[in-house]
Amino acid sequence: MTEERWPGEDRISTTEEDEGGTEAPEPDASPDDAEAAEGAGEPAPPEEQLEADENGEAEQRRDGDTPVPDDEPPPEEDELPPLRAPGHSPGELSVPDGYGVLTGSSDGARRAVAVVVSRFNGEVTNRLLESALGELELAGVARDAVTVVQVPGAFELPLGAMALAKTRRFACIVALGCVIRGDTPHFDYVAGEAASGLQLAALETGVPVSFGVLTLDSAGQADDRVGKGAEAVRTALEMADLFSQLRASASAG
Repeated sequence: MTEERWPGEDRISTTEEDEGGTEAPEPDASPDDAEAAEGAGEPAPPEEQLEADENGEAEQRRDGDTPVPDDEPPPEEDELPPLRAPGHSPGELSVPDGYGVLTGSSDGARRAVAVVVSRFNGEVTNRLLESALGELELAGVARDAVTVVQVPGAFELPLGAMALAKTRRFACIVALGCVIRGDTPHFDYVAGEAASGLQLAALETGVPVSFGVLTLDSAGQADDRVGKGAEAVRTALEMADLFSQLRASASAG
C-alpha cells in the first residue's frame, strides 16, 4: 500500500517539534532583509510623516471628501449686497449750489387722480390695483378724489388714459395692466403698443401718465412685482407736483 501525505502534514510536524523544544533551523537571511525587518517596527522620521500627511490631505481635497466646517459661513455670504428699502428709484441726484432746482413730491393732498386698469389677467391686475389704491391712501389722496376706470386689456390702456387726460379733471393718470408672454409674438405687439401709447397720451395732453404695466414671462413672476402699482402712483404724483411747480413759477414770472 502506497503511503500518501496530505497537505499540511509537514507544518504540523514542524509545530510539534517546536512545542517539544526542538529549535527549527532559521533560514539564511541576507543583510538587506535584516535591515528591512529592523525598520518595519520603527516609526518613520518626522519629515516623512509630515510629507505623507500632506499628500493624504491633498488627495482628499481632490476627491471632494474634505468637509466644510459648520462654523464658517460660505464665502459668498460676505459678498452679498445689503438689502435696499423699497422706493421709486435708488440713489439721489447731487446738484451743485447756485442752481435753481425743482423736485416733485409724491404728496397727493388736494389732488384728483385717475387709475385706468385692464381686466385681462385680472388675477394680477387686481393685486396691482390694490397696491396702487393703498399707496394713494398713504399719500393723502382722498377716496372721493380717485376715479378707477376699467378697460378690457393692456392694448386699450392708452385710449383710456388719453380720454381721462383730455377731461383736465385729473392731476395725473396711473395705468395698470399685465401682459404675459405666450407662444406667439402677440406679447411683443401688445406690450410695445401699450408703452408707446401711454407715452403718447402724456405727451399730447401734458398730463402725467405713469406706466404700471407688468410684462412677464410667466404668471409666477407677478408675486415679486405687484408693488409696481404703488411705484406707478409715486411716479405719477411726483410728476404732477413737478408740473404744478412749473406752472406756478411761470405765472409768477
